[in-house]
Amino acid sequence: MSFDVDEDILQDFLIEAGEILEQLSGQLVELENDPDNSDLLNAIFRGFHTVKGGAGFLSLDALVDTCHGAENVFDTLRNGGRQVTPELMDVILQALDTINDQFAAVQAREDMTAADPELLAALEELSKPGDALPDTASTEPEAEAEAPAPEPEQEQAPSSAGGIDEMTDDEFESLLDELHGPATVAKPEPAAPTPSEPSPNSSDSDEMTDDEFEALLDELQGAKSAPAKTEPQPEPQPSASNDEMSDDEFEALLDALHGNDAPKPIAAKPEPKPEPKPEPKTESKPEPKPEPKQAPKAQPAPKAKAPSKKPSAAGRGAPPAETTVRVDTRRLDEIMNMVGELVLVRNRLLLLNSNTNDEELGKAIANLDVVTGDLQGSVMQTRMQPIRKVFGRFPRVVRDMARNLKKEITLELEGEDTDLDKNLVEALADPLVHLVRNSVDHGIEMPDVREKAGKPRTGLVKLSASQEGDHILLSIEDDGAGMDPEKLKNIAIGRGILDPENAARMSDEEAYNLIFAAGFSTKEVISDVSGRGVGMDVVKTKINQLNGSVRIESQLGKGTRLEIKVPLTLAILPTLMVRVGTQSFALPLASVSEIINMDTKLTNRVDGQLTMIVREKAIPLFYLNKWLNRTQPENFDPAAGHVVVVTLGTQYVGFVVDALVGQEEVVIKPLDRMLQGTPGMAGATITSDGGIALILDTPSLLKQYAKRYVNR
Repeated sequence: MSFDVDEDILQDFLIEAGEILEQLSGQLVELENDPDNSDLLNAIFRGFHTVKGGAGFLSLDALVDTCHGAENVFDTLRNGGRQVTPELMDVILQALDTINDQFAAVQAREDMTAADPELLAALEELSKPGDALPDTASTEPEAEAEAPAPEPEQEQAPSSAGGIDEMTDDEFESLLDELHGPATVAKPEPAAPTPSEPSPNSSDSDEMTDDEFEALLDELQGAKSAPAKTEPQPEPQPSASNDEMSDDEFEALLDALHGNDAPKPIAAKPEPKPEPKPEPKTESKPEPKPEPKQAPKAQPAPKAKAPSKKPSAAGRGAPPAETTVRVDTRRLDEIMNMVGELVLVRNRLLLLNSNTNDEELGKAIANLDVVTGDLQGSVMQTRMQPIRKVFGRFPRVVRDMARNLKKEITLELEGEDTDLDKNLVEALADPLVHLVRNSVDHGIEMPDVREKAGKPRTGLVKLSASQEGDHILLSIEDDGAGMDPEKLKNIAIGRGILDPENAARMSDEEAYNLIFAAGFSTKEVISDVSGRGVGMDVVKTKINQLNGSVRIESQLGKGTRLEIKVPLTLAILPTLMVRVGTQSFALPLASVSEIINMDTKLTNRVDGQLTMIVREKAIPLFYLNKWLNRTQPENFDPAAGHVVVVTLGTQYVGFVVDALVGQEEVVIKPLDRMLQGTPGMAGATITSDGGIALILDTPSLLKQYAKRYVNR
């Protein structure tokens, strides 16, 4: 396979085909649940047809073959030749997987692997009608694919000349059929100009001779609309040999061929002096050529043509300008980085202005603050994508798992238009897949079990997204069996994850979070779906890396709900700036619950761990200067400082710091290569006073220095 084509053309194909293939997965699952939806059938057919056309233009033969096979099946389905069945959808989804693999190879500029011959044979077999209606089935799939029947909704389109801008592929192919087929109909007698059926001997050739095309133009533009008079015209008006055609004439031609105006029989090349019989009721569309002697009854003809004048070149004006432009995401990242630098300068100026009394300077800096904030919001918006790009894969995931596990499950999606940062969309894909698979495998019961429990046989999995301030809330909810906290505790004790004393003190919500512990699994038998105890641990680790949190609610026998909360963007991070010794650190503000003054009277030791009572609940307490400074300051006072309470899922942890600086928006800068991987450090930033502060990664910090609390 060669990619010696224009790069712009290839990129256009990759973008268009990529969007279509993303939609097809969800559309196919929806069609299986609603097999009588003709609009959906036609949309899927057009999707495969469009991808095939683009691939054919680029000579991607392997991709063309697979798309062609799937296209033929859907042409048979929409013509009533077959019915949508789960077995048929299994083959089509397998074909879609193959198309996606081939498309990925094109994206990577690699050679494609041809589809499995057995798959192509299965598609060919399914494209043949089975239990077909006598008048709708066709036994030539390739002919159907090249000239599909007009769609019902397209036949009902309003008949106006302006409709040329809304012509579908099927209508255009029908137009070509009219041009290529009936053009060779035998010349009718002048005395019998009524329409006739095409001759059975009509040529099937795709080529028209010059004489046939001129005859077509003569009939539709000149001979058809000739004024009703007996004097022979010296020359057809307008002449078919004229190379220029007005908008009105072209639209009249399309009207005649497209069905908006009943066409007259197409004759062969006219004789030099045709003498058509006058017909009083003959509908005519003469060109704007005044006839002084024309009878008044011929005047309504221009009125019938009036609609075709509205979209003419004089009335349409200039075409609308392009409103979109394709930009490389790396360019957007560079712009976002520069905006981040501008935010840092803004912060610096705000701090300097607080120490001066210059009113004019204060006004200028305040204006800069507003403009910078607006610019930051606008640039962030360009990086936003709807979470639909992630949600779109789940109908297929749930459908395949349900068939594999012999379960009956319905998936509901809400908030698909919720926007969040492009990087977050990509980062959330795998965690959400794990959670949805977990709901299907562990949550939803078998149909017979549900029926015995008084539930519908079909289980429900609901995936939703919404924006809450500067965060996105995602939830995965099912109406399955729910979780038993006591069973979870016993499994954790048996696997050595938890000791009995800690288990006895655990609340139900804390017990639910045991599923995120490394190596924890409720499955006794390992399968290709679950049972290895790594999925949920990966989920929590990934969400923590995104500065997000996970919360679980469950009720035994009723179902489970998981909530994920992540920031809108990772580029600019709201933080709480603190000081430990002489060094500044930044804590992600999203994880900060509250700040209280240190009071040794409220502290106590539990199992050797220093704790502090906060609203009748003991939380573990850690002095950051012991972890981060490595050496104990000479004037260290354990009763001084402030306690910053942070949340980790359902757990609360208190960090003792020496001083509070304040809230600040920072731009995350990656650590140098020598410092990358430092435990507890997510990056660095420049503070408003021009210094450098390290951004703390709270989960990683606890894993390094307080491992006994990692899995709690």
